[in-house]
Amino acid sequence: MRKREPISVPRLEDVTEIWSPLNDVERRYLKMNAELKHYNKGELIHVEGEIPTHMMILVRGKVKIYKVGFGEKQQIMRMLKPCAFFGYRAIFADNAFHGYNTNARAFEDASVYLIPSDVISHLLSVNPTLSFHFVKILADELGASDARIVSLTQKHIRARLAESILFLKENYGVKEDGQTINVLISRNDIAALSNMTTSNAIRTLSTFASEGIIELSGRKIKILAEDNLVHINAMG
Repeated sequence: MRKREPISVPRLEDVTEIWSPLNDVERRYLKMNAELKHYNKGELIHVEGEIPTHMMILVRGKVKIYKVGFGEKQQIMRMLKPCAFFGYRAIFADNAFHGYNTNARAFEDASVYLIPSDVISHLLSVNPTLSFHFVKILADELGASDARIVSLTQKHIRARLAESILFLKENYGVKEDGQTINVLISRNDIAALSNMTTSNAIRTLSTFASEGIIELSGRKIKILAEDNLVHINAMG
């Protein structure tokens, strides 16, 4: 039986520059209390209603943040890549009795650092610069969320799908050919990302393919005419 290669992930202190304000004592305190956990593709990381106990940092793989609405329909709120923080808003909002208002699921095999909420609270209380960094992250995410709400509720189906494809490219990059987006995404997930039914997503993807804008191969999407996607997105 072939021996499984050990999973290589970056050290917590190397994940992001957000820890740069910490002094040596604070860094040791952070490292001593953080836990690295691995999740298989499709595994839930946290669920809506669960009481938040940790802030999380994705260091390997991909994670989707989503809500489940009427008729069990999923709406993907965010798709995370390594170095992304998540799960901390519920902690800052003191949702001790309400829990998370979203679900987090590994989109592919993922590794996540878990930092207890009391550790984060302590570091924020003793290090104002770190606090400012988190305020900036929250402000940036709020601005992006506001813009996304407008897109998902006011744009035409074609524009919403074009925006999602461009988002996937910007967020995850492309493979060696410079065109194939570096993520495998199901029709259900791209529909959930674009706020449309799966049948509409399939139909619109096929239309884009017939127009020579993209090329589809299973769950792979190759962008053939990015300018067209940008134009469709801008037209709304």
